[in-house]
Amino acid sequence: MTNYQTGKDAEQAAAEYLQNLGFIVLDRNWKIRVCEIDIIAERKKCVYFVEIKYRKNTLQGSGFDYITPKKQQQMQFAADLWMQQKKWTDECTLAAMELSGDPPTVLNFLESI
Repeated sequence: MTNYQTGKDAEQAAAEYLQNLGFIVLDRNWKIRVCEIDIIAERKKCVYFVEIKYRKNTLQGSGFDYITPKKQQQMQFAADLWMQQKKWTDECTLAAMELSGDPPTVLNFLESI
């Protein structure tokens, strides 16, 4: 299986996980020239900008280790652009999900980072 397909499988598992928690997935792989957001989901008038981190196994360390302060700034920048584009004025937050295994399984979900 290619890295591309593995990433798609992880994002699908993440989207299903969110839907099971009552989220509505608004968009996946939202991209513009300068940034992207893995999953944009809404629950109770709050939009969650979810960064998906997949690792084949936990021997590679936590996926959350790769959400550095610089990555958080990039995530906030992308979220701000999405909100401007959609004229979103309700609450929003940055979130992250860590997956591992084959098939991908959610290990952790941080609703706010």
